Amino acid sequence: MRHAKLIMMVTLKNCFLYPFRGMYSRCFSIFLLSFIITNVIAQKNVVAIESPLEVLKLVGNKLVKETPFKYQLSVSTPNKTFNGIQSIDFGRTFGLGKTAVAYATTLLTASEKMDFDIDIEHNDGCKIWLNSKLVYDKQGDRNINLQLEERSVKMNNHCKLYLQKGQNSLLIKSETSGKEWKVFIQPPSTNGAILSKAINYPVIGLANMKYIDKSVANISNWLVVGPFDNIDRKGINTIYEPENNINFGYMYQGADELITWTIPKVEILGGMINPKKWGTSYNWNYHNGGTAWAMEKLAQLTGDARYSNYAFNYCNFHLDGIPFVNYQVKKLNADSSANKEILGVPLLDFTLAPSLPLVYRLESNDKFEKRDAYKKFVDKMIQYAEEGQLRMPGTNIFTRLSPEKYTTWVDDMFMGIPFLVQASLYTDDAVLKKKLQDDAANQVLNFNKEVWDSVAHLYCHAKFSNKAIKLPHWSRANGWGIWATSEVLLHLPKSHPKYKAILQHYREHVEAIAKYQNENGFWYNVIDRKDSKEEVSGTAIFTMAIARGVSNGWLDANVYRPKVIKAWDAIKSRIDMDGTVHDICMGTMCSEDVNYYINRPYFDNDTHGLFAVLFAGMEVSNLVTKKEDLKAMSK
Repeated sequence: MRHAKLIMMVTLKNCFLYPFRGMYSRCFSIFLLSFIITNVIAQKNVVAIESPLEVLKLVGNKLVKETPFKYQLSVSTPNKTFNGIQSIDFGRTFGLGKTAVAYATTLLTASEKMDFDIDIEHNDGCKIWLNSKLVYDKQGDRNINLQLEERSVKMNNHCKLYLQKGQNSLLIKSETSGKEWKVFIQPPSTNGAILSKAINYPVIGLANMKYIDKSVANISNWLVVGPFDNIDRKGINTIYEPENNINFGYMYQGADELITWTIPKVEILGGMINPKKWGTSYNWNYHNGGTAWAMEKLAQLTGDARYSNYAFNYCNFHLDGIPFVNYQVKKLNADSSANKEILGVPLLDFTLAPSLPLVYRLESNDKFEKRDAYKKFVDKMIQYAEEGQLRMPGTNIFTRLSPEKYTTWVDDMFMGIPFLVQASLYTDDAVLKKKLQDDAANQVLNFNKEVWDSVAHLYCHAKFSNKAIKLPHWSRANGWGIWATSEVLLHLPKSHPKYKAILQHYREHVEAIAKYQNENGFWYNVIDRKDSKEEVSGTAIFTMAIARGVSNGWLDANVYRPKVIKAWDAIKSRIDMDGTVHDICMGTMCSEDVNYYINRPYFDNDTHGLFAVLFAGMEVSNLVTKKEDLKAMSK
């Protein structure tokens, strides 16, 4: 900034004190002046605060100001691409308690001729026709059994649709014994796999159906008609008029009265306020839970109750909201309902990791309102960690079904291990405490058997169970791994038989990571690829983890403290005075294609990076404070 002001003064002198010099010289001076003024103005918005905690207050204040912890009601609007669940709730439209039959119809519009598989779940009997040809017929009483998986919903029935190019009519016939009355259909899940070729999904809905106004098509993908008689339970095989005659402005003879085509009941749903492409700061997920955890710690360091209130609001919002979310998902069939993951999606991203602020509050505070509700939820998560989470046979580490069974993600070191550590601090049960500590220690070392690159001394992002390939050294994945390792080192007794091995592994990882810090203080999004962009979240996690090592004597301060300070200065250069944090990589799936990571989009204020920045700043603050204390003591 000082140099810019000096050059600006010289340039002004050239422009105005010597106005008759050559035209080209004067034009160049004016251009240079405008360039400098632009950059000076831009630099005014960049953080120039020295104290790490004061920098973090900018970020924390923005979160407090802009996070509402409220649901916003809006009319549900259907997805027009048939790439997810479609549901028809005949019961909410026509009522329950009596045996009955009803129909639903829509159009599938395909850009080309294709064979298209669908999964189906329904109660009792169901028939499906495509272009007037029967393609599915299952009869008899049954209950709906939708099973939540990591990134999908499992349905128990299937059929193939042979779609012609253009419009295809779909007609569904459903019966009820009076207890429940719904039909769900979906394309088979890809489990979040990165596909080499995108699936060509058909368009679904009423937009191209004759005599249907667009105002109807905007709020429903389906027309329904019913109920028809099913007293003798033969209705599923009784041919009613809609099977041969879909006619609008026409009355059919129903079970008790004349009926005609309508749309299913349109629902009002509660959603998140002002969501971004990466989500919001208060959805139920690991990075928002991590942010709340960080805010509680920031409150303890600064004494500012607004930050602890943020953390409490996050926890209370989700605990109090479980009945509402359950209602939307189970009663209103809102499969994409906000925060549905809290109901039991079996993935660490939505179980243990977002629970960190809850278990931390229990561990650090003996008395507070709703403590029993926190305890009940956290105890459920501990049970999930022990009995519900999928684990790798042999090593017993956390693993996944997505994108294929027994895929090991480095991410799951952070998604699960810090919770085990915090739960061990929270519990008063000595047997459970030791079990959780042992589990955390074993996880750290056994993950190395799957995803540790012993040549580069870095983590590959993931390992597929059936492919002997190395995935890229993604920055944030390495961050998740070293973060989890540092949490174990912080709280595992030094007498533990695995402590020394974990410390040695941590040091090897730090030594390898440090080599890739660039001249600006950053790490690249793919650590060992200079053609990858500088990225804030990975840089922040490395800064935090190395600062911890220096503060706790795990690392040589003379070697690593300068790297921490350089990294923190780099992070500050991406933070504005209003608390905006730039250059955070969006969440990713795992891929063997390095270009997938190199080309991932970046966003401002994505909490994947915000909570890493908060933790980094707090560790840097601890480091700086300790050095100043040592100086004072030596005088």
